[in-house]
Amino acid sequence: MDINPFKLCTGLRYLGYLMILMVVGIIVISYWAVVVLSWGPKLIHGGGDRVPAAFIIVVFHILLIMLTWSYFMTVFQDPGSVPQNWRPVSEVNLEEGTSSTQPDNIPLESLASPWPSSGGIEGRSAATYCNGCRNFKPPRCHHCSVCQRCVLKMDHHCVWVVNCVGARNYKFFLLFLIPNQTINEYLAPLKMKVILKFTTKLTVIYTFLETTMDTLVLLPNILTLLKEAKKHSGSPGNLAVMALAFVLNLAFALSLLCFVVMHAILLWSNTTSVEHYVKRKEKKETSARWKYDVGFKRNFEQVFGTSKALWFLPVLSKDDLANSSSLQGTYFPMRDDVES
Repeated sequence: MDINPFKLCTGLRYLGYLMILMVVGIIVISYWAVVVLSWGPKLIHGGGDRVPAAFIIVVFHILLIMLTWSYFMTVFQDPGSVPQNWRPVSEVNLEEGTSSTQPDNIPLESLASPWPSSGGIEGRSAATYCNGCRNFKPPRCHHCSVCQRCVLKMDHHCVWVVNCVGARNYKFFLLFLIPNQTINEYLAPLKMKVILKFTTKLTVIYTFLETTMDTLVLLPNILTLLKEAKKHSGSPGNLAVMALAFVLNLAFALSLLCFVVMHAILLWSNTTSVEHYVKRKEKKETSARWKYDVGFKRNFEQVFGTSKALWFLPVLSKDDLANSSSLQGTYFPMRDDVES
């Protein structure tokens, strides 16, 4: 009896539903700690803290809206599936004479190895056959053992969103990362301004900004409550909620910092997490420029679209969805200097 261990990966889908509840719980705790317990009372009671309190609450809500919007777009947006009966251009041309499923201007090199040739020897074909789905799959497409399907330009399966991150929701995933970190930065005392300036320069997106802001703005309030607790004049419940929110946001901020930097580098070179792993595993040349790296501007537009007004909103324009081959996920432009 053959046992397929990868079928056990489908259990991660059920774990993901718990992760969604955890995300909602962290948002609720952070909101209660930052708005209800910390800065809301300062805004209501007035005094010298009214202006900074109003600023923090406004920024907090903006980032919270963007974070939640981006998160649920990542959860519910299909990352992209292989069109039914999709065939590589060469296969269609051989059997039918023309290709009715692909653009006419696709170069033959799109079916070649995704790595530049070395010594006249080509690597594996970019368009391959998936035994699990029993169908051909386009370049940069991979089979997900959790979703049990092939995903266009698959980056990774994320248990936090119970979904794969691929061609059509990678932008939403990146935007989800940034807001959390910013909010946490605002929670810090004035002596942490250097960290705030450093973090905001990373504009990679909303979760990172939110968690960072929460961490920084909660810190002075926790210190105050600790002093009151020594005098038995503070509320143990309020201290517990703020301490929990502070620890959770700090942990997420630190972990997301590395994640944000990693994805910023991948975005810069137009590389997915899967491709980065495969290149390291197969020990491909690290000095050679990636075949799909067509310059940062075009790399960025392949993910965020060409409409500048929508770059930092978790939506894609109809024109980009209709005209961008990269968002459609079956064909990806390559550099002109790549040898096929």
